[in-house]
Amino acid sequence: MIQKTIREISEAWREYKRPYVKRSTLAAYILILENHILPDFGESNELHENDVQAFVLEKLDRGLGVKSVKDILIVLKMIMKFGVKNEWMNHYEWDIKYPADITSKKIEVLSVANHKKILNYIQSHFSFPGLGIYISLSTGLRIGEICALKWSDINVTDGVITVNRTIERIYIIEGKKKYTELVINTPKTKNSCREIPMGKELLGMLKPLKKIVNEDYYILTNDERPTEPRTYRNCYKRLMEKLDIPKLKYHGLRHSFATRCIEAGCDYKTVSVLLGHSNISTTLDLYVHPNMEQKKRCIAKVFKALGK
Repeated sequence: MIQKTIREISEAWREYKRPYVKRSTLAAYILILENHILPDFGESNELHENDVQAFVLEKLDRGLGVKSVKDILIVLKMIMKFGVKNEWMNHYEWDIKYPADITSKKIEVLSVANHKKILNYIQSHFSFPGLGIYISLSTGLRIGEICALKWSDINVTDGVITVNRTIERIYIIEGKKKYTELVINTPKTKNSCREIPMGKELLGMLKPLKKIVNEDYYILTNDERPTEPRTYRNCYKRLMEKLDIPKLKYHGLRHSFATRCIEAGCDYKTVSVLLGHSNISTTLDLYVHPNMEQKKRCIAKVFKALGK
């Protein structure tokens, strides 16, 4: 076996991956390599469990979330697998432990009152950027999907929005050259390409606009050029400050939509499809946390069914 370092293996792996993944995915891999994997393991040619476990604990100690650390390990495992396949390194089994006191962060959502407040304000103070926020709160679209939405994606006859692209700014590293680039892609996963029915209020807003707009224009700008998520995020923050609504990430609008669906008693599979999740377990893990009242109703139903 001709042993190679993790740095050498990762360079070969990047080139191997290039034809098979989106540019944005490759850029994300490279960012993980440059920021996390190579500084710690670059000159090594072994990946012992003890070293990986220590690496995980150090990253958590520095404030990185469990999900982010797991994403890093996914890339590290892919590199090891590639190295083993090419007989450049040995395979190592890991059983990584995470501290028991680290719990997943609770998702933040708008209160029902603030949810309504935003919708009502946008209805009475129309603007194209405001319309994007209204759509996110009414459909659960991600910020990149909203930025990439065109008038041609709105079908007012059938009352459906088609999601088939997303915009993101990716960080590109080519040797010593580093820069960012705005890219328009297909969405996150194949399930993210989806059709979402519009509620009557959203449809009522969009119907008259569809008669006068250019089909090829982006909705947020009503222009042939889109806006990017970073710029739109700032626009969203300004509106939230104006309405005196507690700070909430833009992604919180998507969480708020999903939470309202669950609160309204929608079935979980339908919510999962509306959100474009790759599987229903993502939806369940994120949004389905029954409260005491729901638990009591469940127990009462069981005994009612038993005739007690």
